[in-house]
Amino acid sequence: MKLPYQRPAPQCRTFQSPLVEEVITDITTKMRDKDLARIFENAFPNTVDTTVRWHTDGTGKRSQQALMNWRDQSKWQGAQSFIVTGDIDAEWLRDSTNQLRQYQPLAKKDKKIFNLILGAINTQAEFVIESPYCNAFQPPPPSGLSPVNNNQDDEVHPAPEPSVVFECKYELDSLAHFLSLSNQFYAQTESTTFINARWLKALDVLLRTLDEQETPTFDPKTSSLNKNKYTFKRKTQAGTETLTLNGNGNPLNSGTGLIRSAFRPSDDATTLGFFIPANAMIAAELKKTAAILRKNSDGVRSDKLQARGERIEAGVWEYGVVTHKKYGQVFAYEVDGYGSQIIMDDANLPSLLALPLMGFVDKDDKVYQNTRKMILEKGGNPYYLKGKEFRGIGGPHIGLQNAWPMSLLVQAMTSDDDDEILDALELVKQASPLGLIHESINVNRVKEYSRSWFAWANSVFAQTILDLAGRKPQLLFGEGTSPYTIG
Repeated sequence: MKLPYQRPAPQCRTFQSPLVEEVITDITTKMRDKDLARIFENAFPNTVDTTVRWHTDGTGKRSQQALMNWRDQSKWQGAQSFIVTGDIDAEWLRDSTNQLRQYQPLAKKDKKIFNLILGAINTQAEFVIESPYCNAFQPPPPSGLSPVNNNQDDEVHPAPEPSVVFECKYELDSLAHFLSLSNQFYAQTESTTFINARWLKALDVLLRTLDEQETPTFDPKTSSLNKNKYTFKRKTQAGTETLTLNGNGNPLNSGTGLIRSAFRPSDDATTLGFFIPANAMIAAELKKTAAILRKNSDGVRSDKLQARGERIEAGVWEYGVVTHKKYGQVFAYEVDGYGSQIIMDDANLPSLLALPLMGFVDKDDKVYQNTRKMILEKGGNPYYLKGKEFRGIGGPHIGLQNAWPMSLLVQAMTSDDDDEILDALELVKQASPLGLIHESINVNRVKEYSRSWFAWANSVFAQTILDLAGRKPQLLFGEGTSPYTIG
């Protein structure tokens, strides 16, 4: 295919690290498929090359003018990093966490990477404290960067501050990804530098938000309506862009242990608010954070997080597992606690396909394997799309003709079957003529795609190659080759 080189000139890159360059050289020189190698060369550094819109290591003095503008002088202390999603000049909590994932193993050896990720944790903490119900954020005030308008007409409660928030769709996985960023950092570095007063405040805000969104639609004793703490209405002709019932969403039952999510990680509205992939993810991340706090001698918070994680996990297994007449016991995509269920999967993460990657289940788990079979067949998943030139899982966000390469990459990372993995990689390669990974591909015309610059998808490609380099090196480097471990 002779794919093009797509990195900016060194002087135009937004962040640089010699270790990033070392990994690129290590991997690409060993890979037999030079087109896949080219995509890795472009995709692995895409986040640091193009999306670090602002970073400070925390050692410099803040400007006097900036200090005058902050009423709370505890804000924006230490390292800070603002990571945009790519072609949209705003930071999504979910995207930025996933964009940085492939660099986490480098943090223990590279102080610059260490500070970049520490800065991202600190910045996300400020965002969570300010607006825990929001998914995407404007540049931090000390960055000096101007906020941008999302050109939407939204009515949101609690009302966000437009200079801080780009979009305020409440997505449970956004909070899970804030925890995930910290948990990954600790797993790689064993550093607890991020545990400071602001991070602990963000954690307390997160837990309060979970309490609020566990509240059922109707009081179980009096049957009276509980007013939801969060409502969202958008003037739009797309039903997936707003919530039903005057911005509240459909009713949810009591006593499930599950947490409501108003929107999915695709930024589409949930149909039934107990979104199972996000509940699975937050359960896993809460328990990981609990273990860190326990080692950090914060037993009270640790016990609270552990108990909450276990309660949500139990809710997923009790209410999120349903019996399908063809596939047996499977995970539903969404439920309401009354018995209603949505059977499907979407390409965006967290997804049902990605449950093992979150650490919620082992990939050999019977319920997961039943679910995996179901969602990778057209007869089991309405959003499994197959055309003349491409196939994979899509979703409502782009439409019924577009599958997402990201789904094929997750399929590869959750498979032990060499043929399945190679087939997924070949499909992604053929759908990447620009040498980078697109958001979605028209399954009948592979040259028609959405988003030429989508850093999250590029990062998932890099993570897939690194996963295979360590787990199945023969597929990338040839028979008899040794595993490659980053870091």
